[in-house]
Amino acid sequence: MGILYDDVVMIKQSEQEGKPSVITVNCPDKTGLGCDICRIILFFGLTVVRIDVSTDGKWCYIVLWVVSKGSTEWDLLKSRLMGACPSCSSVSGILFYTSDSQPRKPPDVFLLKFCCYDRRGLLHDVTKVLCELELTIKKVKVSTTPDGRVMDLFFITDTRELLHTKKRKDDTRDYLGAVLGDAMISCDIEMVGSEITACSQGPSFLSDPTTEDMFNIETLEEHSSNAASFKCPSITFDNLLSPSHTLVQIVCQDHKGLLYDVMRTLKDYNIQVSYGRFTTEGKAECELDLFLMQSDGKKIIDPSKHKALQSRLEIELSRPLRLSLISRGPDTELIIANPVELSGKGRPLVFYDITLALKMLDQPIFSAEIGRYMISDREWEVYRVLLDEGDRVSVSKKQIEETVWKMLMSWE
Repeated sequence: MGILYDDVVMIKQSEQEGKPSVITVNCPDKTGLGCDICRIILFFGLTVVRIDVSTDGKWCYIVLWVVSKGSTEWDLLKSRLMGACPSCSSVSGILFYTSDSQPRKPPDVFLLKFCCYDRRGLLHDVTKVLCELELTIKKVKVSTTPDGRVMDLFFITDTRELLHTKKRKDDTRDYLGAVLGDAMISCDIEMVGSEITACSQGPSFLSDPTTEDMFNIETLEEHSSNAASFKCPSITFDNLLSPSHTLVQIVCQDHKGLLYDVMRTLKDYNIQVSYGRFTTEGKAECELDLFLMQSDGKKIIDPSKHKALQSRLEIELSRPLRLSLISRGPDTELIIANPVELSGKGRPLVFYDITLALKMLDQPIFSAEIGRYMISDREWEVYRVLLDEGDRVSVSKKQIEETVWKMLMSWE
């Protein structure tokens, strides 16, 4: 198992700041490969300004033009992209696809439990450390005690798959200690069962009338003017242009994770992109041309499948995330939800962006938690943040909503 050739992923870094770097992926194809690649690109905080995709169903060639807004670990990015590519082997110099005979074992889940003294921006600083260490947050529960201490429970997985070792645990504790300084009281890491992060059927708070509307897919038009949504995209299907493919043309507002939102939807519908082109050129609206086929190699002819795919794309591109700020008596609760891929993967860096936005607003957090719930036959990742009003109200509800939404959806 594994990729034997270093040129499967090639990266040509830009010599000028702000100019695109070029990433080329040349590997065996699989349904959902574009989604997996776009998810990694999103995780590394890169802006995709152009993409060309071409495949014959067996071999795939993808070129991405990406802009980095800060320092990027290009070698690590290359390693992650290579890990997403299907395995290939060679006989007499000829490459061929090798399918995985066994499904991959789910990653081990660890509980990171630490106690420290509270301060502004603490939760984001911890989240940033975990991201830099390539530790993925699967679930979290954070609470503040009356005496000003914080008890944080992070259920995490390790992208490097080394957290079971003493060195990796020690490095994690040392990194956290360096960031938190004297504020840290204790820190423990232990392995727990993967069932800890499994989704539930949904707690009572999601059945509250105030939050029900967040997951109501029938109210798409009503949300077109909502601050936490985009206008409905234009999506057209054409089965006449190509004898073997369905052409789907999408015109929509650009946002962070746009390509990921399109590709994960196609992946969930088991639809393959044979050829695709996307470019923004600095415009607020962008266009995607995708030549698609079903897993059986045929065009999408069935009108009901057309309608279902079009409806889902409209929803995912107008409301890729659900956001609501709710007053519950004296407290204010921020709830954000995003759909989980059928593969079980969630949208990357959501909690990071939420905590960064609140830190920028100097808005203290009293408690926070992440959970997964089945709602309307879909699995959702739900983030609940209880804001600490303290002895002053310095930020309006509208400002909080707009700042968090912009952080989540804007490239700026």
